[in-house]
Amino acid sequence: MRKLNFLIVLIAANLLISNAATAQNQKKSYQIACVGFYNLENLFDYWDDTLIRDEEYLPDGAKGWDSTRYVTKLEHMSRVISEIGTKYTPDGAAVLGVCEVENKGVLEDLVNMPSIKDRNYKIVHYDSPDARGVDVGLLYQEKYFKVKNSTKYPLNFQDDDGKVRHTRDQLVVTGEMQGEDVSIIVCHWPSRWGGQKASEPRRVEAAKVSRRIIDSLQTLNADSKIILMGDLNDDPVNVSMTEYVRAKGKKGKLKKGDLYNTMWDHYKKGNGTLAYRDAWNLFDQIVITQPFLKEDATKYILHVAEVYSQPYMIQQEGQYAGYPLRTHAGGKWTNGYSDHFPSYIILKKYAN
Repeated sequence: MRKLNFLIVLIAANLLISNAATAQNQKKSYQIACVGFYNLENLFDYWDDTLIRDEEYLPDGAKGWDSTRYVTKLEHMSRVISEIGTKYTPDGAAVLGVCEVENKGVLEDLVNMPSIKDRNYKIVHYDSPDARGVDVGLLYQEKYFKVKNSTKYPLNFQDDDGKVRHTRDQLVVTGEMQGEDVSIIVCHWPSRWGGQKASEPRRVEAAKVSRRIIDSLQTLNADSKIILMGDLNDDPVNVSMTEYVRAKGKKGKLKKGDLYNTMWDHYKKGNGTLAYRDAWNLFDQIVITQPFLKEDATKYILHVAEVYSQPYMIQQEGQYAGYPLRTHAGGKWTNGYSDHFPSYIILKKYAN
């Protein structure tokens, strides 16, 4: 009888300890950081820059681009940015890569729009040699990310006619994300103009540049936390991504040096960030190095990846119903947002 009583007491004690441990774990709070990317679809100002081909984005240009339309575009872009990631954190995007911006000035106007002004976004931007004048950039909140250094890597390639073409630089920003060193590469790879197969060699060259940047960072630190993001004009399964960047979609099958493509599962489920000929593509990708996958909740690790869209960002009727509601369609102003949806990832760690 005494032995039975002792066992009952022992079981009760273990239950108390177990419940206490569970309660303690439940009390743990997490620090959340949202990292995203958004193609802003031709965010041009409305005055002439003689160094680039911006004629259509002038008041007397083909698109009738004036101050009213420019401000409307800024309002639309800032509205979307204000919402990215807010179902996980009220601060929204801590870091946001962008592309298709004309210059630093348009980004300055953007971050000063009322819907996001109180986030105090800082800007990293370099002018690129792209003929149309569109660049990539990075917006960041200093409470999350402090820039240590930044640079750009050019991408030049020889076209079929023998001429050397200059396209968007790849932006590399290294900083401290709340105590952790993180490097971010922002890209806008060459388009599919002329067809996917014919233009593929240009994106392969872009992928080689991206991989060289990653390799150089990992040479300095094999455990570097690196995020590659951008409008890559290829899907996760294309050769530029799988063979040249070495971005894969199965966490358990990653080899040394492989990266993890956070958008892989979305693509396999038929989700996309843009639509073309009644099919979805997922060009707006976010790829991470393996240290983001480690089971160490004291440091930032991947929690979830999302494509962000809302009904107001979607064409509701006509031939392109269901597509992203873009700023222009068929040369006409449609008072829309972008022809791409943004993508983002959520990183989390135990709060101190």
